[in-house]
Amino acid sequence: GIYIERALKLIENEMKQAALEMRKALQFLVETLDVETQLDKMLQIPSVFPEYAVGVPYKTKDVFSWGVNSAGDPQLWQVLQDHTSQERYPPDTAVSLYKKIGVTEEGYPEWTQPLGATDAYSKGDIVSYKGTLYRSVIDANVWSPEAYPAGWEVYTE
Repeated sequence: GIYIERALKLIENEMKQAALEMRKALQFLVETLDVETQLDKMLQIPSVFPEYAVGVPYKTKDVFSWGVNSAGDPQLWQVLQDHTSQERYPPDTAVSLYKKIGVTEEGYPEWTQPLGATDAYSKGDIVSYKGTLYRSVIDANVWSPEAYPAGWEVYTE
């Protein structure tokens, strides 16, 4: 009885350690990808992105997790300008530094209001807006499909 419990606890600890090491390895892999590939491919696995931390020198378009979304998954955020994170400017209040990002179950990014040229949608970008997929037909697209329909076309797979 007691030996089996100890053996199971040892195996459980080894599995946790292996999972932590695998997550760290995936984070290193994600960091080697260009930012667009990260967003297009890796948003489907939000736990591979590093957690937000204070004192980190973030670069524009970096992605990290902080908090949870409505589905209970890690909430991803994108950095809007180079800076070093500070405790007094957390992601949910520092709108000039970060924006929330998310994806549909199919892996398409949810449309979020760009703040300007730094995070505007490019021609060909596909987003989900109010349950419908749209593809931007213009560069520097900062309007929703509802606000400027000429900037978007309905997209079907």
